Amino acid sequence: MFVSHDLTYALQATRNWVSDLAWRLRWHDRERVFLALIATLHALRDCLGRDEAVYMGAQLPVLLRGFYYEGWHPGRRAIARNRNSFLDRIHDGVHRDPAVDPEEVARSVLSQLADRLSAAEIEEAKAATPRALHDLWPA
Repeated sequence: MFVSHDLTYALQATRNWVSDLAWRLRWHDRERVFLALIATLHALRDCLGRDEAVYMGAQLPVLLRGFYYEGWHPGRRAIARNRNSFLDRIHDGVHRDPAVDPEEVARSVLSQLADRLSAAEIEEAKAATPRALHDLWPA
């Protein structure tokens, strides 16, 4: 059964991303980790041009890709004009939880992307983000 195997693989790939981020953030609440991951991916998606956002989404595991595109309207991007609006978008995604440092979350998710994608892909994504966000990416 391909469907069962494909679904099992998709779930495991998503669990691996959540587990990796939980380890990076040193958090135990998987739901909060998942919210932080999706919030950061949405903030990143919305500060990229349409083509770069699509390309970035294509690099994600299938279930995360679905969450990544959820609510996206390419013609109506909410571009993070500055660092604070980008970090606010992440903080909004975790319901403004005071225990969450959105900069730490951003750095952790961008590091996770850097570990899972090629250096060339990361350089392209970084170059496509506003200059004010470049220092959030790993060196």
